[in-house]
This record gives sequence, C-alpha cells and structure tokens, in this order.
Amino acid sequence: MTVATVLEPKMPKCWRQETKPHKFCPGCGHGDILKALGTAIDELGIQDRVVFGCDIGCSLLSWDLFNCDSIQTHHGRTTPVMTGVKRARPDRICIAYMGDGGGYAIGSQHLVNAASRNEKILVIVANNVQYGMTGGQMAPTTLPGMKTETSPYGRDPESTGNPTLGPEMVAAITPDSAYVARGTMANLRQLTQMFKKALQNQIDGNGFSFVEALSACPTNWRTNAAKTWEFVEKEMTKYFKVGELKAPAKKEGQ
Repeated sequence: MTVATVLEPKMPKCWRQETKPHKFCPGCGHGDILKALGTAIDELGIQDRVVFGCDIGCSLLSWDLFNCDSIQTHHGRTTPVMTGVKRARPDRICIAYMGDGGGYAIGSQHLVNAASRNEKILVIVANNVQYGMTGGQMAPTTLPGMKTETSPYGRDPESTGNPTLGPEMVAAITPDSAYVARGTMANLRQLTQMFKKALQNQIDGNGFSFVEALSACPTNWRTNAAKTWEFVEKEMTKYFKVGELKAPAKKEGQ
C-alpha cells in the first residue's frame, strides 16, 4: 500500500499563516502579486522593518496577509499615509499597496506629488483594468473597446480618454534616483526581482520606487482559466508594456 504525500503550499515566511487561505476570489491576481512581494521581503531579510499599507478596494483584503506592521487607509490615501510613516520613522521600509482606482483615480494626486517629491517609499499598483470590488466598472486603466458594467458597449477613448499609463507617467516626473517598473502576475520570478530592486532602492535611501503589476479578475471579467491567462498575457501587454522604465545606477561601494 502506498501512502499519499501531502504537499503543503510554499508560502513566504513573512506571511501570516493563520490568515490563510487568503480572502481574494479564486483566480484573483492579488494573491500572486503579494506572494512575489513576500518572497522579495524574505530574500532581503527586512520583515521586522516593513510597514505595509493597503487601500480600500480589493486590496484591503491584504490587511492581515503579512506578519508585519500593517495599516489599512481610506480610499486613495495610502500613499500619503505611508509617506507620513516614512518621514516619522525613516528606518522603516514603507510599502503602499493599492489597485488602479486607488493609484490612478481617487489617489492620483497623491501619487503625482509623492513621485515629484521623490518620497522614499514603495508604491505598488495592481492593474486589473477595472474596479473589482464594486462589480467591474470602468477604471482609468480599462482598455479601449473593453466592456464593463459602466461601458457596456466598450470603452470609447473619444469620450473617456485613453487608459492611464502609470509607470510611464511616474518615470517622466521622478529624478534619476527613482525606480519604476511594470511587471505581471504571469511572470512571478521577474515580478519578484522588480520588487527586490524597488525595496533595495528604498533601503539605499535613493528615492521613490513604483511598480505596477498586471493582475487578473476572472470574477468580473467572466472568464475561465484559459481566457483569463490569455487576456493577461496577450491583450493587456499590447497596451501595458512589461519591463523596467527607470533604474538608478548603483552608487560606489554598493
């Protein structure tokens, strides 16, 4: 008689195991993105210094994901809250986590000003091209022609404008000491490395760090597994180009 081997899922050490499984919908990209972030925190050995702030929206379900100091903020206000924490406690590693609404809609003014001031924090925006928690309405990142609850005939750029290119905007207004990239849940190894570079940029005291992560919402997209991955890997990347947009040169001695 053979004994079946039970394989436990490998979680980042900085995750709170008692809060797992997490609260996100099946197939949601937040879990994968936050796993990549957790892996980066583990590999850098900074768990005891991290302060994690999350926004209203689906991202708020990450409030108890990590075994570190966490703050859940008002919608769109995660960036200034984490800026305040960093200024009060420069020794902390501050992470502001939000969706595309918190980053590019209600929180856009905070993102622009924090980037312009070169605040020494990391801002992460999960981009799933719609508003997930409230039912799948059109968001700043909704693709042209994409149907949502508030664009049933497809987004028309003539009347609603083009999708927001967050990393491109941040790269244009930050100094050379900033780190700016766009990753994807479809390539967690690459995304983890982007998070590590962004966090290291903060550790080194260089300046603002910003990573957008392409994410999935099969619940509101109404897609099966195959269609979900096809949309993330092929359709989203046609408009949102994955890669580093700005990476500061290493200082002498680093």
